[in-house]
Amino acid sequence: MTDTPLIIAGKTYNSRLLVGSGKYQDLTETKLATEAAEAEIITVAIRRTNIGQDKSEPNLLEVINPDKYTILPNTAGCYNAKDAVRTCQLARELLGRHTLVKLEVLGDEKTLYPNIVETLSAAQILVNDGFDVMVYTSDDPIVAKELENIGCCAIMPLASLIGSGQGITNPANIKLIKQHANVPVLVDAGIGCASDAAKAMELGCDGVLMNSAIANANDPILMASAMKHAVIAGRASFLAGRMMKKAYASASSPMENLI
Repeated sequence: MTDTPLIIAGKTYNSRLLVGSGKYQDLTETKLATEAAEAEIITVAIRRTNIGQDKSEPNLLEVINPDKYTILPNTAGCYNAKDAVRTCQLARELLGRHTLVKLEVLGDEKTLYPNIVETLSAAQILVNDGFDVMVYTSDDPIVAKELENIGCCAIMPLASLIGSGQGITNPANIKLIKQHANVPVLVDAGIGCASDAAKAMELGCDGVLMNSAIANANDPILMASAMKHAVIAGRASFLAGRMMKKAYASASSPMENLI
């Protein structure tokens, strides 16, 4: 199988690993982990991260250069469409008319599960306002298709609850979403280790976004590198095509013409 490039909102990316910028002990660790991951798209929680709003605080953009990376503002911490839309509009102003955003509208503080009704509403408003919307959603294939129909440029179903590290709890649904999508599908939330990232790619997903799995590791820099290689290996495994599962053993060496 010939590989195809990852294209989001008309731009081509070499890396299929997207990383977050939060939860690190300081900006130096953020910088080193991002470099080790060799990611090109970096998510930024506008409501929690300083990218110029507060002149007295360290600015993330001093270590994550927008000339080198695609900054992906996200609406983490928003629980309704109104707040999410306002946050994206703020990001657009802070980043010089930047239109690529990650929409995330949460349902409750305990599970951080997406509020689908508010997500659909916000997505429609943002698309109509000229935003390129990458959207965090549940693993419901019907909802995913509706978000695509609205005009979202990438669908981002959760693997499991945000920050849980549970891995992919419903691979069948993720695969269904990918099979019926005409835009990139990137697994978002719940990745815990490198094998989880590889599994997401082996399902055929176009990429993986993660933050906690790297930032909360004992060695974030090493884990960032591990995730980079896992995504590459998983993509190659998907393209190669796995062997068929069999009910019985099959000898690796031919049985004919034995001495």
